[in-house]
Amino acid sequence: MNCIVIDDDKLSRRIIKEFINKTDFLNHIDSFDNAVDAITLFKAGNEIHLIFLDIEMPEMSGIEFLKTLKNPPQIIIISSKEQYAVQAFEYDVTDYLLKPIAYSRFFRAADKAYSNFVKNSVVPEGKNEIFIKKNSSLIKLNYDDILWVEALENYVIVNTFDDKFTIHFTMKSIEKKLPVSKFSRVHRSYIVNTSSINLIEDNSIVIPIEGGIKSIPIGKSYKDKLMDDLNLMIK
Repeated sequence: MNCIVIDDDKLSRRIIKEFINKTDFLNHIDSFDNAVDAITLFKAGNEIHLIFLDIEMPEMSGIEFLKTLKNPPQIIIISSKEQYAVQAFEYDVTDYLLKPIAYSRFFRAADKAYSNFVKNSVVPEGKNEIFIKKNSSLIKLNYDDILWVEALENYVIVNTFDDKFTIHFTMKSIEKKLPVSKFSRVHRSYIVNTSSINLIEDNSIVIPIEGGIKSIPIGKSYKDKLMDDLNLMIK
C-alpha cells in the first residue's frame, strides 16, 4: 500500500516513516509537515492508499484536510489527544493511534488497513481492462494487451507489445489488480500474461516483442504455480 505521513512534528514523522519501512506491505511515498502540501500530491494524481494523519496542525487541521478529499483513501489518525476520536470516526477513519505509538499498535492498525485494501482490490473476472495513468491522461488497456509487468524499485513497468507504462505501484498491489485466470507471478520482479508466453527454455520464459524477444527468469518458488497455470501436454 502506498502511504504518506502528514504531521507537523518532525520526530513523529520520522518514527512513522521507520514503522512503514519496517512493514513489508507498506510503501512510504512521502512525508509532509503540513496538510496543504499534501493536497498538491493528490492533485497530481498520485496513487495513495493510506494516510497517517495528525489532527492538530497549523494552517489546516487534519479534520479540515479530510473535508477536502472527495474520494479519500484509508486514514489512520495519529494524535497526542483522545478528544478528536469521535469526530475523526465520523469520517470513517480506519484507526486512531495515540502518541507515543508502539510498533505493535501501529502494526495492528496497518494490518487492518491492508485487510481492507486486499478485500476491495479483488478483480472481478468479468472485467477485461485496466486504466493506466500516463502523464495527465488515463489510458485503457485490455488485459490481453499486457505482456508482462516488471518491478523497478518503488515503481512497476507495465509492458505491451509496442509501449510501456511506468507507474508508482508495488508488485503486490498490481498483482491484486490483474485477474489470476490471465496473469501469473513467475518471479519476485515479474508478472506475465500466460497467453503471451511463446516458449519456456530451462528456467526462462520467452515472449515475442517488437524487434525481438524478451527473456524473463522463472523464480524457483514460482515455477510449480506457473506449470499449474499453463495448459501442459507432457508425457
